[in-house]
Amino acid sequence: MVERKIINIVYNDAKTSVDTASYLKTKLIQLGFEIAVDFSYDAELIICIGGDGSFLGALHKYNFPDIPIIGINTGHLGFFAEVNPDEIDSFLEKYVSGDYFIEELSPIEATICTRNNCIEARGINEIVIKGDKSRTIHMTISVNNHLIQKFSGDGILVATSTGSTAYNYSVGGSLVDPKLNIVQVTPLAPINTNAYRSFTSSVIFPTETIIKVNPEYRFENSIVLVSDGVEHRYAGITEVSLQLSELKVKMLRLKDFNFWSKVIQKFL
Repeated sequence: MVERKIINIVYNDAKTSVDTASYLKTKLIQLGFEIAVDFSYDAELIICIGGDGSFLGALHKYNFPDIPIIGINTGHLGFFAEVNPDEIDSFLEKYVSGDYFIEELSPIEATICTRNNCIEARGINEIVIKGDKSRTIHMTISVNNHLIQKFSGDGILVATSTGSTAYNYSVGGSLVDPKLNIVQVTPLAPINTNAYRSFTSSVIFPTETIIKVNPEYRFENSIVLVSDGVEHRYAGITEVSLQLSELKVKMLRLKDFNFWSKVIQKFL
């Protein structure tokens, strides 16, 4: 029996992405690969064509699948992307010859408990807890069941190492090499008063840390959770518990990949 070599190609509807997908499909078929018509969880690789938003959207849409994924950038920044459209032939040559490695990334996972039930959410970059309609929110923050602060401000951002270069960086958080599997908590417009003593800089915690956020009871309906840029609203939130997920996102990296070279290229 011939082994099926299935590839998932996902892309947005921009003309550049559509044209790139068409070329990629032709080249893969010539190399003996099968292109999945519908998303296949039996595929050996996901190739996502678009920008960072398309890449994150694919991970969420298909529930963080246990399949290696690589991006081809037809967007703007393209921090997640490994390949440009004019590098497809070179990429395929390296992929067929095994000239790559797999980097495993840990998403951040939130358990959001309301007065009625608990809901799970994940983010590869970050999960943000903030005030609805730009309200100031008040909440207690505990780390491994130890109260560390009563926070007042616009909200907090809980980022992975991968997400340190995203929203976290734009609000003054630290850049972290993804080889360090940590959790970073960055305040959003913190307020310091006699009642609320908020951190004014990001705080970095080790892998096993569990962060719990409890809104003051009269503010429980003023909270919005944002996972990788997508807003979620739940009535009567009593607690949000955040930690790194045991699930892994498998990034396919070419052998010459270097995180800091990409940071310099994209940001500096």
